[in-house]
Amino acid sequence: MNNDVFQIKFWGTRGSIPVSGKEFDKYGGNTPCIELRCGMHRLIFDAGSGIREAGLEMLGDGTDHVDLFFSHCHYDHIIGLPFFKPIYNPAIVVNLWSGHMAGRMTTAEMVRQFVSPPYFPVDLGICKARLNFNDFRAGDILTPRPGISIRTFALNHPGGCIGYRIEWAGRSLALVFDIEHQPGVLDETALELMAGADIAVYDSAFTESEMDRYRGFGHSTWEQGVKLAKAAGIGKLILFHHAPSRTDGEMALIERLAQEEFPACFAARDGMVLDI
Repeated sequence: MNNDVFQIKFWGTRGSIPVSGKEFDKYGGNTPCIELRCGMHRLIFDAGSGIREAGLEMLGDGTDHVDLFFSHCHYDHIIGLPFFKPIYNPAIVVNLWSGHMAGRMTTAEMVRQFVSPPYFPVDLGICKARLNFNDFRAGDILTPRPGISIRTFALNHPGGCIGYRIEWAGRSLALVFDIEHQPGVLDETALELMAGADIAVYDSAFTESEMDRYRGFGHSTWEQGVKLAKAAGIGKLILFHHAPSRTDGEMALIERLAQEEFPACFAARDGMVLDI
């Protein structure tokens, strides 16, 4: 692998629950999973259903070390974890990180509780990879691999959520999803997280016309993402966490409307790869 590559790949872009069918072929139906390659290092953000395919690729290309960061542990962001085959391979080291429940539950407790009966047929003892559990608090700066710096932020989401800003080789990526904005207000945390980023991935589960119905659900809109992108001076805006009912046609319309306001804007698709 190119030692200078800084690349993001979307393995899952849908929120709430996986979907399938001809109406979702273009943008995909897997729930959140984002892979980031920093030179020889592989980082995964969230373990939605898309992580299953990510794991298969890793096994195929001989990956022996991966860092997995959780934004939070709502079902759509962890449902794929038991099907992430690298955790069963004794030749692989998997570092797992979380901070959204700091002081309430550790990363190890969260994962062990989820991967166990009655929710899963067997417990975590079946996993033969070397699993290292890492806890942090929002505001901490993480350095999981040489040269990689990750700033962490507390986002406005029920139960807590972490936003990540990854900086490597003079470039930056902001992950800002599962965040709810207040009407008419640009969220200060989101602005700090996104400021000057080369790429920002933003929660666009809803539209502004839908927000009255979904206030309190913990999500935002493409319109708010565009406002933040302009104010924060980012390079590219990627719309993410698509509503499960949003068809390809509806997604294409949202993407077009967003591009009229911010041309360097794209709706994330399963399998989409971007250089940072």
